[in-house]
Amino acid sequence: MADYGHGDLTWFQEARFGMFIHWGIYSMPGRHEWIQHYEEIPAEKYQIYFDLFDPDMFQPVEWAKAAKKAGMKYFVITTKHHDGFCLFDSKYTDFKATNTPAGRDLLREIVDAFRAEGIRVGFYYSLIDWHHPQCVVDNKIGPYRNLSEEEMAKMNEGRDQSLYAQYMRDQITELLTNYGKIDILWFDWSYPDKESDGMDATRGKGRVQWESEKLIRHVRSLQPDIIVDNRLDLPGSGDIVTPEQYTPDAEEKDENGKPIAWEGCQTFSGSWWYFRDELTWKSPEQCIKLLIDHVSRNGNLLMNVGPCSRGYIDDRAMNCLNAYGDWMKYNSRAIYGCGSAPAGMPVATDCRYTYNKKTNRLYVHLYSWPFAHLQLPELAGKVRYVQFLHDGSEVKWSENATKATMCAATAKNAVKVQLPVKKPDVLVPVLEVFLKD
Repeated sequence: MADYGHGDLTWFQEARFGMFIHWGIYSMPGRHEWIQHYEEIPAEKYQIYFDLFDPDMFQPVEWAKAAKKAGMKYFVITTKHHDGFCLFDSKYTDFKATNTPAGRDLLREIVDAFRAEGIRVGFYYSLIDWHHPQCVVDNKIGPYRNLSEEEMAKMNEGRDQSLYAQYMRDQITELLTNYGKIDILWFDWSYPDKESDGMDATRGKGRVQWESEKLIRHVRSLQPDIIVDNRLDLPGSGDIVTPEQYTPDAEEKDENGKPIAWEGCQTFSGSWWYFRDELTWKSPEQCIKLLIDHVSRNGNLLMNVGPCSRGYIDDRAMNCLNAYGDWMKYNSRAIYGCGSAPAGMPVATDCRYTYNKKTNRLYVHLYSWPFAHLQLPELAGKVRYVQFLHDGSEVKWSENATKATMCAATAKNAVKVQLPVKKPDVLVPVLEVFLKD
């Protein structure tokens, strides 16, 4: 496997929690970020959103403040999505924010606002482009997927995929030289045709069509420490694995069984973009448990918001962000710098564990509230002290008390913690277990 360089994961695995932002002209229809695909909207009809895009309530400072309050340490913003629209002032296209009624480089304002809050900067860049005149139209995704072979051939007359690949490298140069240090570059995504060995651009696109090897080497030459995701269809080019809209059952590992860095990307609702009528919004408790589940399996969570077309984050998303903030204010110690528990520490019933190697503290996240006590398996002889994390109040515990009393006996090699009958006023209470050195 070729060596394409590696980004700096030190800060990333300490941070654990980031904000994904999907925003652009397809926030205007308010239906779905893939409306061009689902509704087969050709470029000429899609143009109306570009012509009228004017986010008069654009609030990047408020976005950044909300992310900071929620406990997010980095963010990733869609600089260009599949529709080809660019939030930044690129000299290689006219399909950009500066040519809409907004009339300015919106990406610049977003980056400045988040940097002012001490939040690291990440750029999402779509490999797919349904607007660029040189990107070959294919029959898998996009507004033209149901064209006949003849219609597709006619649309592709004069298109040169290699010119589009150069266009991407040119825009990546702009993004990685005009906005200071960028911490993450999030490419999205590849779908090569297996039958043609990935060579036929009308049947799908991957490393051949994106010229991924040239692209990743170009990225590393511009910003060697940048973290790059794994969606270039090029083994060895990514620093992180990026499961989307699901949570792995355990920590991610490579083909040799070695743990690898990963980041799950999730949404508050079923869509990435602003969707006015979406009804499948997660509860605040579900959102917090998503974060815990990711960290307990040695991963990061990149949680998405989709601001509306006027430029603000609506109340439904703000409620979820505020819930994160309320919980993280007291419990962030169980997230930052944490990962999965050491081997030999089976998880207690209805709980998740996170663990901080530097402090040697185990965090027990209680997903359901037990009555009176909780057994922590295989911790006998390892515990020094236990407290609730949210208020630092002591929690009494015992071990190896095999004689049954009015309370249940302690299982062999377990620690039994005594809990109040009433659950604390915390969505997911956390026990902080100080382990012996």
